[in-house]
Amino acid sequence: MLTHVDDKGVKMVDISKKEDVERFCIAEGYIKLKPETIKLIKEQKIKKGNVLTTAQIAGILAVKKTYELIPMCHPIPITSVNINFEIFEDKIKAICSVKTTYKTGIEMEALTGVSIALLTIWDMVKSAEKDEYGQYKTAEIFGIRVVEKVKKP
Repeated sequence: MLTHVDDKGVKMVDISKKEDVERFCIAEGYIKLKPETIKLIKEQKIKKGNVLTTAQIAGILAVKKTYELIPMCHPIPITSVNINFEIFEDKIKAICSVKTTYKTGIEMEALTGVSIALLTIWDMVKSAEKDEYGQYKTAEIFGIRVVEKVKKP
């Protein structure tokens, strides 16, 4: 039996009878960049501004707007969002943790937050990553996944 489709078309699942439950989710993902670009980020020499702070803001906003982007996703009262980064020689890992107390999960919010944070990094460093033909030979977003999901009884 399909949960989002019936004989009348598509629908959002009715969660009105479910109890509010404390929920927590962590998602992560990576962006591969040239070592020279990583150095520019660390030294805050990217022309567009502070890359990681901008990516944090974008990721937090994305978490809050997930229900507007993904059809059938419920608007969820977010109680906490954190976007953090680990910087390596040739990549950056973004980690998005999200909390709520609600009737349904927050995996989509955590995944959206990490995805938009990574896309924002890409947008901020485009000029440093493009080759002479405007191609991105190194830049790659990969490994987006849910690391942990907790639903407290």
